[in-house]
Amino acid sequence: MLAAKVESILFVLNKPIEIKKIAQLCACGKDEIEVVLETLKNKYNNEESGINVLTTDQEAQFVSSPKNSKLTETLVKEEIEGELTHPQLEALTVVAYRGPITKLDLERIRGVNCSLILRNLMIKGLVEAENDKVTENARYRITPSFMRHLGIMEVKELPNYKELSQAESLEDILEDK
Repeated sequence: MLAAKVESILFVLNKPIEIKKIAQLCACGKDEIEVVLETLKNKYNNEESGINVLTTDQEAQFVSSPKNSKLTETLVKEEIEGELTHPQLEALTVVAYRGPITKLDLERIRGVNCSLILRNLMIKGLVEAENDKVTENARYRITPSFMRHLGIMEVKELPNYKELSQAESLEDILEDK
């Protein structure tokens, strides 16, 4: 049962998670999680598996098997180089003008789940996440790479930044729609 919980945690996340956080989520000790991770490595880290369990002293993550590197490279390249969808552009705009912003706040503004959109924007290198130590929620902001692409040196150079970045004016703008 514990192994299934750990598998689910690793499967749902698309980034490394601290082993102590897994232990906390599963209400057990770090040593127990380390044993489960070894079991999962034995299960997945072999020639027949398309995924592997990657661990460091402090973190664990599901990753694609190195034997499939050409395939995953092709898929990621297509995802990175593809055009942005309208929902991705909307989310990116909100992150640019309101960032750093939590996923919850972004979803409140857009009115839809933004998990996949944020993941894709991070894969494209347009958005990055930072962990807020106080709330333990990720906050998203645009990347320096995205700013370079736009030809700006600071986010304040975005058109109408002062007006659109203020909480009150954003609420007014949303109400006018």
